[in-house]
Amino acid sequence: MTNERETLLEFPCRFPIKVMGEAHAEFLEAVEACIARHLPDRESVDVVHRESRAGNYVGVTITLTATSQEQLDILYRALGQCARVRMVL
Repeated sequence: MTNERETLLEFPCRFPIKVMGEAHAEFLEAVEACIARHLPDRESVDVVHRESRAGNYVGVTITLTATSQEQLDILYRALGQCARVRMVL
């Protein structure tokens, strides 16, 4: 018996995570700090920011080389706890 959860992904793989929050410097700083803390190899991480049409919200797409489901789960939880984050997909 293994402790690993079943997943359809084969690791390592490129994986995008989308984070949405208020267009505020605190949101972007928190997301960047979380990325730095959990993904120290920034060379394999791509981050793209996109403002909403009205400029009230920002979408951030983080594309990383994921090494395990556990890594993704930890990152999703950490991003969900960042200041001003409204949604993590």
